[in-house]
Amino acid sequence: MAKKRGMDGKKLATGADGENGKEDAAPADPAVTASWMHTDNLSSDEEDDDATNNRIGRVPLHWYDEHDHIGYDAHGNQVIKSASTQKDLLDQVLDAADEDKNKFTVYDSLNAKDVTLTPRQIELIRRLQGGAYAHPEHDANPDYIDYFSGVDPIKSGLNSDRYEKKTRFQPSKWEKLQVRRLLHRLKCGSINMDYLEGKVRDMNDLVKRDEGQDDKPFGLWKGDEEDELALRKGPQHMAAPKVPPPGHAFSYNPPEEYLPNEEELKEWEDLDPEDRPFGYFIPKKFDNLRSVGAYEHSVRERFERCLDLYLCPRAMKRRLNIDPESLVPQLPRASDLRPFPTTKCVQYVVPGQTEPVMVRCLTISPDGQFLASGGEDGVVRLWEVQTGRLVRSWDLMEFVGVGVVEEKKEEKEDESEQVESKKPIVSLEWNPNRSHHVLLAAIGKCAVVISTGTGGLDDSEVTEALLSAASSIKNGANISPDSRAAKAVTWTSLQRKSKPSTMTPVSAYGGKSGPIALIRTNPNPHRSDVSSVKWHRKGDYFVTVSPKAGAAAVLIHQLSKAASQQPFGKSKGGEAQLACFHPHKPFLFVATKEHIRVYHLVKQVMVKRLMTGCRHISSIDVHTSGDHVIVGSLDRRLVWFDLDLASTPYKTLKYHERALRSVGFHPRYPLMASASDDGSIHVFHSMVYSDLMRNPLIVPVKVLRGHQVVNKSLGALCMVFHPTQPWLFSAGADGNIHLFQDL
Repeated sequence: MAKKRGMDGKKLATGADGENGKEDAAPADPAVTASWMHTDNLSSDEEDDDATNNRIGRVPLHWYDEHDHIGYDAHGNQVIKSASTQKDLLDQVLDAADEDKNKFTVYDSLNAKDVTLTPRQIELIRRLQGGAYAHPEHDANPDYIDYFSGVDPIKSGLNSDRYEKKTRFQPSKWEKLQVRRLLHRLKCGSINMDYLEGKVRDMNDLVKRDEGQDDKPFGLWKGDEEDELALRKGPQHMAAPKVPPPGHAFSYNPPEEYLPNEEELKEWEDLDPEDRPFGYFIPKKFDNLRSVGAYEHSVRERFERCLDLYLCPRAMKRRLNIDPESLVPQLPRASDLRPFPTTKCVQYVVPGQTEPVMVRCLTISPDGQFLASGGEDGVVRLWEVQTGRLVRSWDLMEFVGVGVVEEKKEEKEDESEQVESKKPIVSLEWNPNRSHHVLLAAIGKCAVVISTGTGGLDDSEVTEALLSAASSIKNGANISPDSRAAKAVTWTSLQRKSKPSTMTPVSAYGGKSGPIALIRTNPNPHRSDVSSVKWHRKGDYFVTVSPKAGAAAVLIHQLSKAASQQPFGKSKGGEAQLACFHPHKPFLFVATKEHIRVYHLVKQVMVKRLMTGCRHISSIDVHTSGDHVIVGSLDRRLVWFDLDLASTPYKTLKYHERALRSVGFHPRYPLMASASDDGSIHVFHSMVYSDLMRNPLIVPVKVLRGHQVVNKSLGALCMVFHPTQPWLFSAGADGNIHLFQDL
């Protein structure tokens, strides 16, 4: 091919063999040249047919240095970094030395991968470095075609390569102005549609034609003046309020009951005219209408009305005709949401008990076979669910009282102060691990670990291994003396102090039974009692809460090591009332009277603060998914939080008439319940969907009644769901424990 000079004056080959110095006299085919030139995409946008390249835009790439991916593609999938990006400097030097392998390889930093250049791309790069045109097929010096002005521009091709003007693709501003003027004239009435359609050449012709038709009939009460006022520019016109029509008292011959006597007239004289029944007017009786004189206060009343119309502001209120039933959400029927507890089937009664003892707390074993209750008398009772039989009873005051006496002896107090009244079991929790048959009870300033003795052969060995450290503790606890928890908690073994009658296991392979260890929190006698205990889902850690203990209000204990720790060094946000663990994440929920704080135990930071809007929180429970929390309060509120949504309540329910004492989710069924001091238990269908775009469905399905209100203040104090069945257990201040089943 013939060589031509480039822009730099050097001779460049126009063919594919130009770089080898070969010349070909045959001219290049224009079609082949065009096809070669269109094969190279030199634009800034890369072709990505599979949509697998990085699509993060102008995001700095160093943001992804700590991640295993570099961004996301068009489908939302992660663009994983290649193995070459993870090589160290030594590997990179060795790869650079290998010329045969990586001679024509470049690194794509946006997509984090190595790209091997094709021979075509290498040729284009070499031509650009040499100062020539990138495409070898490009003809930089075409033959000159002589054009002259006498030829038709269409035939000659002059100006054929020009782009169309931008104004040809935009609407005309002049036409827009003309249309706007015509619409304004049409709105004002100076023209009509006949003029626009061309039926009338001039509007004066219509005026002359309609001059003789002035006597047309028109609507007398049409009300066009209201429409004209509404179409006026400026503030909206608001008609003055109408004067109320006169009543019977304004008649010239009113009934006798409207005529005031002398005492009423004296009272009216002492009142202001605005406070009188009829203002300045006093009803009087005349024989006929001709005897009625002129009203003396007419000018004054008219002047005051003008002042009111002039000075008093008015506002336009639009009344919407909405059917109230359309505002009520369409909820499914309760019969379609079964199963849920409906009928009271079993009542648990203490044999030989003459006076009822208030039951404050309930808990059930993970297999649903046994139920434990904590009473006002400080006794923990173990029941069999199916038969209602009382299996075991443990009086914890016998163990707590010993510690109280020893503590007061050390303080050298009088013997009369060593006697302590009975304290109730305020909180009771069964270990959620099915292999750990252990109860945790809160009484006074202590938390007592109880072995139930209900396990089988394998479970009893696991339970004994769990309790081995707590049963053999001697020096208080396995706590470092320099830690904050060393002064806030003391562990005591109760293995030797238990009676033989309480040590008999329920199962033949139960092993140890009865109280095992006592955790005494807050040795200071002026501090408050333990109000709540909660297990971690794995069954080794548990948390205790003492509201008046300040910084040591929340303590976390590990049963397998008989150790404790104090997570907070200061008391922030008020007194802690309740605490519980997240079912899946290392989060700790700490509830004060009005707020709930969520702490990350690993990072030791506060993650979120939930604003409940309640005055005093009484109970809290976390959904098995971990994304939803319900809170009960003493001001009759049941608050539902969606942790992924916001820190404010998703729903606030107020169905009870008195304070709420207990709320909870069912571990398996979409059920939720709340127990209140009004003696009733409300059961809700609470469906939580896996689709994050759907909100939870909350439907009230049943109101369970069976507890009496004691002293006009206390009703149903506790409720708990069966772990595997749609059953509900409830306990109240009347001393009764009921089982509600789905019948």
